Amino acid sequence: MWQIFIRFLTLGLISFGGPAAHIGYFRQLFVQELNWLDDKRYASFVALSQFMPGPSSSQVGFAIGYHKGGLLGALMAFIGFTLPSFMLMFLLAVTSAHWLENVQVAGAIHGLKLLALVVVAHATMGMFQQFCQRKTAQIIMLATAVILLIFPFMLAQLLVLLIAAMLGTVLLTRGADTQVEQSPIALNYSWLLLFIIGLLSSFYFINHHDSLVQMFAQFYQVGSLVFGGGHVVLPLLQANVGELVSPDRFLTGYALAQAIPGPMFTLATFLGADIWLESPILGALVATLAIFIPGFLLMLVGLKSWHAISERPTIAGAIAGVNAAVVGLLLAALYQPVFTTAVLTPLDMALVLLGFGMLKIFKPSIVLLVLGFSLVGAVMTFL
Repeated sequence: MWQIFIRFLTLGLISFGGPAAHIGYFRQLFVQELNWLDDKRYASFVALSQFMPGPSSSQVGFAIGYHKGGLLGALMAFIGFTLPSFMLMFLLAVTSAHWLENVQVAGAIHGLKLLALVVVAHATMGMFQQFCQRKTAQIIMLATAVILLIFPFMLAQLLVLLIAAMLGTVLLTRGADTQVEQSPIALNYSWLLLFIIGLLSSFYFINHHDSLVQMFAQFYQVGSLVFGGGHVVLPLLQANVGELVSPDRFLTGYALAQAIPGPMFTLATFLGADIWLESPILGALVATLAIFIPGFLLMLVGLKSWHAISERPTIAGAIAGVNAAVVGLLLAALYQPVFTTAVLTPLDMALVLLGFGMLKIFKPSIVLLVLGFSLVGAVMTFL
């Protein structure tokens, strides 16, 4: 449990770049360096997270923790990965954020954005080699990337994933011995029931009275309804709690969530502290737990049955289609928002190519890459 916590805490301190980059960081550390799971199981976790509401990259981390250490391992993974960004967002909510205006700090953050591009590109290439070996999968991958680049909307992403799953059942299902015994599928209905009760309760309490319960309900509802995580959470949070904070503070919190490592859902930490002025730390804790809990409850429902479901040949074909689409999704994310927000000059692109080459040839650890890119980013401010 201590190893799970420390590993995810380390990633929580260095994982800049949003959900797509986090998926790359997770794969680099847990699949390639530590061998906690293989590419096939990892891709199934990524695919499962794409179909469920909640913070997608945090759900993948939660699933890795569950795979390694059960429910307690999943909690250790969540706490470790979320704790750094939670503490930073809380401190920024109750203090000034002028330190972000420091030129060297901004340069170091820019360097880490360039690293995020390197990591996402490396993960995309690795997953392409693993899951797009057949021409059909390559076509699904390419079509997904093209569609999402032209229509960068959550509805388009969900439709593409569903179509990829349907195509996979027809075109990517491999022949299987029908006599092979298959594991029974058993959904964990207790977690599903908790999710449903929480969602129904949120509609009752959201306008009930001004209290922590109401705030929990508002953030729980956002966590239950937002698909894809990351930047997608912004409009739902604006609609649910935007009237409780000034537009300036809301946008400040959103900007800070992009500037720090870890999950962007910790924007809820900033808003919770800002809304509940009687006890900012209590408000931050309530808002953060409320927005993460729904996605984790649904992951617990899916994880119990996911392995058994994936053994079915038809379902395995659907998963193969989704895996190919996820590679296309990462390829689209490689350009927007990762490339467009990181590469501003030819020198930036040169550093990205250098970092990618070093990662492929020498395979340095994530920590060394983070130190190197942040140092280079800070030094570049003097040029």
